[in-house]
Amino acid sequence: MSNTITDTNFNFPNQKSVYKGKVREVYNINDEQLVMIATDRLSAFDVVMPKGIPFKGQILNQIATKMMKDTEDLVPNWLVATPDPNVAVGHLCEPFKVEMVIRGYMSGHAAREYKAGKRLLCGVPMPEDMKENDAFPEPIITPATKAEMGDHDEDISREEILKRGIVSEEDYIVLEDYTRKLFKRGTEIAAQRGLILVDTKYEFGKTKDGKIVLIDEIHTPDSSRYFYAEGYQERQDKGESQKQLSKEFVRQWLISNNFQGLEGQTVPQMSDEYIKTVSERYIELYENITGETFVKGEVSNIQNRIEANVLSYLKT
Repeated sequence: MSNTITDTNFNFPNQKSVYKGKVREVYNINDEQLVMIATDRLSAFDVVMPKGIPFKGQILNQIATKMMKDTEDLVPNWLVATPDPNVAVGHLCEPFKVEMVIRGYMSGHAAREYKAGKRLLCGVPMPEDMKENDAFPEPIITPATKAEMGDHDEDISREEILKRGIVSEEDYIVLEDYTRKLFKRGTEIAAQRGLILVDTKYEFGKTKDGKIVLIDEIHTPDSSRYFYAEGYQERQDKGESQKQLSKEFVRQWLISNNFQGLEGQTVPQMSDEYIKTVSERYIELYENITGETFVKGEVSNIQNRIEANVLSYLKT
């Protein structure tokens, strides 16, 4: 679809390198700043879908920006400016090679593992006799190794992270502390919107002066799962599915079309009509998560808009 941005090839002043992730493209400016562009690519089961979703990048970027500002009193973050609806600019950081996943409820990947008979996830025990979408007694941290584009993230235990030297024990203690603080704040923010923050992931990096900061995205529908609080317990008691605010609806559509990112499986084609419904769902997610009306950015030429706004910012 012409009103999406699925790839960029900018050449900004003092640009040193470009990193292309599953959804974001990160431009290194003079080894000092990073210009992170949220594209409209859609990733599920660690596979990037063939077509972009209109306004998805803007939605992710603006939710993440808002949530970073709402948590900066608790945890320092990398963000400096947002010169364009799809763009965040921040400090150059060396990312930790783990994603800090925290789960308040037994849903998604945890539920799939539980159904398969596992009672240990990333070295953390899960109680017996739980139903899908039940709350854990306490939120559990289940880290994942950070995969390159197209590869699967893998579950890993705290012990294995330290044993392999992926993160030092001193730093890992900070990552765990920040993860719990962010999840607590995210849970409080969600409750104000009539939502339950079910699970999420955080990524961290180190600035040049050795400070650990939050990077990438936070509390977006791509990194988090939300339930509607109203009716949650009633649905659990009846054994019904929960009403979700996340991209789980995309995963379920893919599963129903025989795709889970496994070897030999083919990505099903998304019709323009279905893509339009996904875009509308993301806008609904934005408005529910932020409590604000979504204002669509100008999309007649997104590439030109982004380039002009970033160049203008870099000149200041």
